[in-house]
Amino acid sequence: MKIALLSRNANLYSTRRLVEAAEARGHTVRILDVLRCYMNITSLAPSIHYKGEDLINFDAVIPRIGASVTFYGTAVLRQFEMMGVYPLNESVAVARSRDKLRALQLLSRKGIGLPVTGFANKPDDIQDLIEMVGGTPLVIKLLQGTQGIGVVLAETKKAAESVIESFLGLKASVLVQEYIKEAGGADIRCLVIGDKVVAAMKRQAKAGEFRSNIHRGGAASLIKITPEERSTATRAAKTMGLNVCGVDILRSTHGPVVMEVNSSPGLEGIESATNRDIAGMVISFLEKNWKQGKTGTKGSRG
Repeated sequence: MKIALLSRNANLYSTRRLVEAAEARGHTVRILDVLRCYMNITSLAPSIHYKGEDLINFDAVIPRIGASVTFYGTAVLRQFEMMGVYPLNESVAVARSRDKLRALQLLSRKGIGLPVTGFANKPDDIQDLIEMVGGTPLVIKLLQGTQGIGVVLAETKKAAESVIESFLGLKASVLVQEYIKEAGGADIRCLVIGDKVVAAMKRQAKAGEFRSNIHRGGAASLIKITPEERSTATRAAKTMGLNVCGVDILRSTHGPVVMEVNSSPGLEGIESATNRDIAGMVISFLEKNWKQGKTGTKGSRG
């Protein structure tokens, strides 16, 4: 296959591993900076140009689109789909998962475990919003945040009111969620490929921190997940319509709850913790499922 890999940094571990795995299997990979792609949108012959070159004859595209360029990145991915190029993850599914509020509403519709979550627009509603999610401590999240950025733990009602008022005063959209104390600053990253969890790791926050993201100093280790956690992860991936994703789960007293579904999961932490060739599994999935023009949208509508 001739594969396009949309990544803004060719030196990232995940990008390098995917290239290595594909080339080891005899495929050709070209790394494309998604922001340098530009499109000719036409009914007869839609095309993508890159630094003056017309990109043609690709069989598949692997999107590694950063959250900060989701809008433009999904537009480029959608253009590849219009050209009949098979996407590892479809543009609609990537956009669906990146919209945190929309993703939670879709997961809720399917009855998938979630932390109690509130969303409001006016400061007048803050007190009721706090009570709605079970009071303090609670977690406040910016809708646009990634890797733990824009996530605040408010331990008192006064602190919660102050943070929420500040965010709303800046016209920022925020989610307010119950704090799952029993998780102990740890979450589980399940790596889903197709309809299976192929690897799972526990991410433990460093001392004095409640965010377990590895980018914030969290430590990763191998973990054995329960059948309920496995089912939750695969159902969440299916609801988003993602072929490959990371599903972040917390262990709560009322069962596993999904915190996020990541359409471009990093490979370094989970390959190191599990000693599994995740990149190879991704390319194997492409080999088994690639078909020219096969770009139909999957997952929930909405």
